[in-house]
Amino acid sequence: MKPVLALVGRANVGKSTLFNRMTKSRDAIVADFAGLTRDRHYGTGSQSGFEYIVIDTGGFEPDAVDGIYHEMAKQTQQAIAEADVVIFLVDTRAGINAYDHDIAKYLRRLGKKVVLTANKSEGMKEGDQKLIEFFELGLGEVHPISAAHGQGIRSLIDLAEAMLPPELPESEAVEDDGVIKLAVCGRPNVGKSTLINTWLGEERLIAFDMPGTTRDAISVPFEREGQMFSLIDTAGLRRKGKVFEAIEKFSVVKTLQAIESANVVLLLLDAAQGISDQDAHIAGFILESGRALVVAVNKWDAIDKYERDMLQRAIETRLGFLKFANLHLISAQKRQGLGPLWGSITGAYKAANRKMPTPQLTKILLEAVQFQPPQRAGMFRPKLRYAHQGGMNPPIIVVHGNSLDHVTDSYKRYLEGRFRQKFDLIGTPLRVQIKTSENPFADKDKKK
Repeated sequence: MKPVLALVGRANVGKSTLFNRMTKSRDAIVADFAGLTRDRHYGTGSQSGFEYIVIDTGGFEPDAVDGIYHEMAKQTQQAIAEADVVIFLVDTRAGINAYDHDIAKYLRRLGKKVVLTANKSEGMKEGDQKLIEFFELGLGEVHPISAAHGQGIRSLIDLAEAMLPPELPESEAVEDDGVIKLAVCGRPNVGKSTLINTWLGEERLIAFDMPGTTRDAISVPFEREGQMFSLIDTAGLRRKGKVFEAIEKFSVVKTLQAIESANVVLLLLDAAQGISDQDAHIAGFILESGRALVVAVNKWDAIDKYERDMLQRAIETRLGFLKFANLHLISAQKRQGLGPLWGSITGAYKAANRKMPTPQLTKILLEAVQFQPPQRAGMFRPKLRYAHQGGMNPPIIVVHGNSLDHVTDSYKRYLEGRFRQKFDLIGTPLRVQIKTSENPFADKDKKK
């Protein structure tokens, strides 16, 4: 699973600027809990093969007892609890102050791994008098950076990576052959625990609790009609009768990590609450991660015809990029519509791992080109010659040919649709990669 890095510090030290640098984007997944004034922001980043989740937080005042600062402190404390490494930002220009001491004291008490980072240090070197004063925080070496100018960011990420425990070698990793890992994801209170308890209460399901770690989702092995599943509950599953969902227990990190570790993701929506930004963010992350997907709208029985029509329009507009996935209308509490879910889950898993022979792929490709050739680019028209499978879960199809640099995104979507239809790839993302063959005479032309 991707490690978690939390950005912590008092207000206006440059946490959001550093967040944007580390994620190379302004996109974020937001924990949009009602009633909280300042949210945590989640994003993903990578550097030289090292992939991570980064959390941006608000100004942190550990000793705040009420009001907005108390709510912001609760959010930051949750982010720290989720983190593998805490990046503690201080402001070099403003110098050290009482809030920095309070945060340092809090972090020392928790015993978390901390990288003390002095932002706004452009032009400064280690040993500068303005940096030395931060040693009194008792958190070790001070790492100078400039988030605004991008200085010191690479070495900061390298330092955070070095603090992580070594990963388990692939030869020692344990894999369950034939077991479908199913992650149930969604906002708090959409009915994840109700759905899981309903499944576990069925006669054909054999289940037992398997405790996870403090930051990992909990998995429950169970069997249905001869197929073994490993159910990953992002809400924190407990024994039946003790299941609860609360804002304090919800972790976006658990959701992101569960998605990445799963074979199939069940995205649960709430018919009564409609489609939120967080639903769209999680759906986008599922698509980006390449996970097989099934979408279910829970509490369908709780809304009237007008609300159902409005909800279906919202799904088509805000989640239109998930058209490849089956959509189910269910009521977990009343056990309505749950049977067909399993067919879609197993179907999505099989589609994500489907083998597609090169001759069949090439035949479909040539038929698609004959029916609708790609647009001409200047004097040349792209020539698509053959295709082969480049990977599974998600399926990757690599198309080879000449002058393919000018193949448009719309034409790639056209090809994707043809491949989907022929191989029945329902419930899984599909990647179509274009690879132009090298010109064997290019070097000879340069020599002349």
